[in-house]
Amino acid sequence: MSRRGTAEKRTAKSDPIFRNRLVNMVVSRIMKDGKKSLAYQILYRAVKKIQQKTETNPLLNLRQAIHRVTPSD
Repeated sequence: MSRRGTAEKRTAKSDPIFRNRLVNMVVSRIMKDGKKSLAYQILYRAVKKIQQKTETNPLLNLRQAIHRVTPSD
């Protein structure tokens, strides 16, 4: 029997520009060696290119892309 209590679940915080938790989760996956600012730059640059090419909301495209690659139960 453990003496420690159970750890509380923490929710992911939202990113500073889009105020979206999904963006923050993607940045955490991109991040290498703790370079979060570089991961944000990479993602924001990619989102900007998506917006210029498709002229639609890039967050909807990001959400749709992640939904397509996640396994269905």
